[in-house]
Amino acid sequence: MKAIVIYFSRADENYFGGKMRYIDKGNTEIAAEYVRDICGADLFKVERKKPYAKDYMTCIREAQDEQARGERPELKAELPSIDGYDVVFIGSPIYWGTMPQPMFTELEKLDFKGKTVMPFTTHEGSGLAGVVSDVRKIAVGADVKSGLAITGSEVAKSKEQIRKWIENNL
Repeated sequence: MKAIVIYFSRADENYFGGKMRYIDKGNTEIAAEYVRDICGADLFKVERKKPYAKDYMTCIREAQDEQARGERPELKAELPSIDGYDVVFIGSPIYWGTMPQPMFTELEKLDFKGKTVMPFTTHEGSGLAGVVSDVRKIAVGADVKSGLAITGSEVAKSKEQIRKWIENNL
């Protein structure tokens, strides 16, 4: 089984259980690395060509405006194909009930037919929100499995939770 993790993650100032703090690595990136470690998946980080602001409040305004306009922001790099993969993990924080817009930019260009797709999110209270249903709309012809929601402030302790999710779904 050849697997890839396609994920968006943001470091800088983030929200953790009611408080702001700066982090060097985003929560979703930590979870993506756990998936890599568990099943040997390749990693592809989705990044906006023009990064969101480092300040949390400015970032959320930028991202919310982008979502309201239905934008598909330009990316630093694009994954041209997932043809060589059997399993595609999709990792994302929750931005107003779904994935950040850069994930839509990337995912809408890919052919998921015949793939097993496993979505996971990091959040501070939103769970999976609408991510699984949005992934099902994008990943036409794929077997989209049950998603996994990881509390962002607890991500450092989530490796075993991720392992069990993978074992139960593959």
